[in-house]
Amino acid sequence: MIDLVRVKQEDEATLQNLIQFYIYEFTVFQEIKLEENGSYAPFDLKPYWSELDLHAFFLVNDGELAGFAMLESGEPNVILEFFILRKFYRRGFGKMAAVQLFGEFPGKWQITQVEKNEPARSFWRKVIGDYTGGNFMERCDEYNRSIQEFDTSLILT
Repeated sequence: MIDLVRVKQEDEATLQNLIQFYIYEFTVFQEIKLEENGSYAPFDLKPYWSELDLHAFFLVNDGELAGFAMLESGEPNVILEFFILRKFYRRGFGKMAAVQLFGEFPGKWQITQVEKNEPARSFWRKVIGDYTGGNFMERCDEYNRSIQEFDTSLILT
């Protein structure tokens, strides 16, 4: 079981720590250099504490941090960042978290993956395909990023 726990401003340091693991794993797909202090540049999280359409969630399994999700709600809802710690891979937690997010923010969705991140492309195609019964569109943008689009209001329950 995975729980979505909204990140509060006082939890920013914890989220920044998780983001370090996320960036580290992402360096396989894009060139990202360490700062002089040996860490990656932190994300600017200030907008998450002031803008109503930005949301950050910890993904928690049995009281233990398993990852995070960051999204922008609107038309469409957009997954900005999504991360599961390796020890929680292949246990269905990513899918559970994604489905909960889709339910929490009904409507149109758009999810993008960078060109070289084939594991993310496969994950999202499978999750969205299962969730929508295959009722989604996929396209590539000018940077060859994969973008899946779907509408939760079109899903038959």
